[in-house]
Amino acid sequence: MTTEATARAAREVLQEQGTLGKDTVAARVDGKVYDLHTPIPQSASEVKPIGAYDPDALAIIRHSSAHVMADAVQRLFPGTTVAFGPATDNGFYYDYARPSGTFSEDDLRAIEAKMEEIVAADSPFRREVVSRDEARTVLQALDEDFKLEHLERLEDPISLYRHGEWVDLCEGPHVPSTGFLKAVKLTSVAGAYWRGDERNPMLQRIYGTAFPSPKALRVHLKQLEEAKKRDHRKLGKELKLFAFHPQAPASPFFLPRGSTIYNLLEGYVRSLYARYGYEEVITPQIFDNELFHTSGHLPSYAENMYMAATSENLAKLRRRVEERPPTSDEEWAEAFDESLRFGVKPMNCPSHCLMYAMTKRSYRDLPMRMADFGRLHRFERSGVVQGLTRVRTFAQDDAHIFCTLDQVQEEIKSFLDLVYDAYRDFGFTDVRIVIATRPEKRLGADEVWDQSERALEEAVKAKELPYEIAEGEGAFYGPKIEFHLKDAIGRPWQLGTIQADFNLPERFDLTYVGEDNTAHRPVMLHRAILGSIERFFGVLTEHVGGSFPVWLAPEQIALLTVSERFNDYAQNVQQQLKDRGFRVTTDLSSDKLGAKIRQARLMRIPYLGVIGQKEVEGQGLALRSRDENKDLGFIPLSDVFDRLARENQPPSAMDSTIGDSYR
Repeated sequence: MTTEATARAAREVLQEQGTLGKDTVAARVDGKVYDLHTPIPQSASEVKPIGAYDPDALAIIRHSSAHVMADAVQRLFPGTTVAFGPATDNGFYYDYARPSGTFSEDDLRAIEAKMEEIVAADSPFRREVVSRDEARTVLQALDEDFKLEHLERLEDPISLYRHGEWVDLCEGPHVPSTGFLKAVKLTSVAGAYWRGDERNPMLQRIYGTAFPSPKALRVHLKQLEEAKKRDHRKLGKELKLFAFHPQAPASPFFLPRGSTIYNLLEGYVRSLYARYGYEEVITPQIFDNELFHTSGHLPSYAENMYMAATSENLAKLRRRVEERPPTSDEEWAEAFDESLRFGVKPMNCPSHCLMYAMTKRSYRDLPMRMADFGRLHRFERSGVVQGLTRVRTFAQDDAHIFCTLDQVQEEIKSFLDLVYDAYRDFGFTDVRIVIATRPEKRLGADEVWDQSERALEEAVKAKELPYEIAEGEGAFYGPKIEFHLKDAIGRPWQLGTIQADFNLPERFDLTYVGEDNTAHRPVMLHRAILGSIERFFGVLTEHVGGSFPVWLAPEQIALLTVSERFNDYAQNVQQQLKDRGFRVTTDLSSDKLGAKIRQARLMRIPYLGVIGQKEVEGQGLALRSRDENKDLGFIPLSDVFDRLARENQPPSAMDSTIGDSYR
């Protein structure tokens, strides 16, 4: 075994400082997380405890829980080998290759019971830094083929983690001992390909979650139950919003009700564009691959792109292969690139660079705000696609702003107004801003990064919005702001973003003529409010539980007749509602009123207008409100029209300021 050139363990330092608590799970040493038992560098200047309820502790607790689960699985099911077992935003998982059979609900209960035994043993977690050969020897003795394959991809230093007799190839960190894991629950089993590639073996993935306390776990499990009810895949089927078909994998079909909402989402964003000075453009779907070489997406992004093939260029590929047979993956890629030539765009930014460069630009033309709802296609492996939140074809509320460096701050401030208006309209009131700054490897001069990062931060400060700094988390081509939202049941979603880009203007040699009559390089700002419309559709469906607000509901009111003799009046009211631009459905069937009401409620229609003799005579409706959850009684038609008109627009249409709740 090799040794680390270090001093005392983190636990000793914290004890000496008097900061080691009973619930301390790890230490933060100059910003890096260490196990309590792991020696820390002698040069360390700051050592702080990480308590069980510290935000950084959750990932450590969950990662350690994954190890305990894998230990339990291998004790109960001999011959089972392990693959990857990371912590996730909502818990943890581990992938297994089991010699025979699949994990059942009974198996999960047995695994949990065995985990409780391992936790009760309170075995210490220990990190060992080893050579590659030493790690290989350990893993070969355990017949851990997946770990052996992964070992060859790792860079030094290589470490093993042990608790009791169980050992894993792992970077860590982990809790001090298994006894710290007192609130763990296994939740489900699913299939997963090794490394997410369907060409690799299919494994069994067991999901679980863990928290610092049983109370926190109970709260989370309750949230999971609520999440199941709100699952957009379930609601999409029940509410007839969208569907999928195996002949178009991971590509949604939006049904009439879903298409209505989809178009309303796009229309809403277009209304914001009109207010905030954007111009919409339409760009092609297919481009010569030279464009993607210029942008840098080829060859690095090739595995996520669809290439366009015709009989002509397939014949060209065949001739190319016959004349110069490829002997490596690189030569095959070159042959495809030379022959197929055209790619389906996975993003809009390269085409917007082409449009910018079509005309000579002056500083007077800037800022130029170019918006595009163009359909994008990205190949996602079958192991990662999920409902609407990860698909292979989608549209974004995508826009690019070409501006001078001096204009960046004002553009960011304008975008903050826009994005907060939007999130408030959709009912998202818990928004977290993260500013991601320069990574070690980056493009552009430090002074440009200085000014850009300062512009982002000062714009957020000017709006008096709280924010966090994510040091080194920006892209190599520029800093960015991310918007993280919590939905109605407290789950986080990363939606909007605005990002400075110094790379593409350089690659496409974009310029503008400045006041000094010389050429200057513009800054390109990539920005999205909702992101993928498909993904946002899924997030919003779960946020509202399928009960869309009136201005987004596919049907805003359902007219339900007590008997067929009131159908003529119902049809007359339906036409009046349609003439005023409202979305209305009418149930003229012979079903009993109770059945009609149940069906309309299942469809989450905001208003039900019941029609009987009294309503015909009084020229009104007996109105029932979904959101107020009560009967509103008889309401004249004119008042019904007024009520619907008030609710048939987003809140920002009446008040375009940022709400106090965001400050």
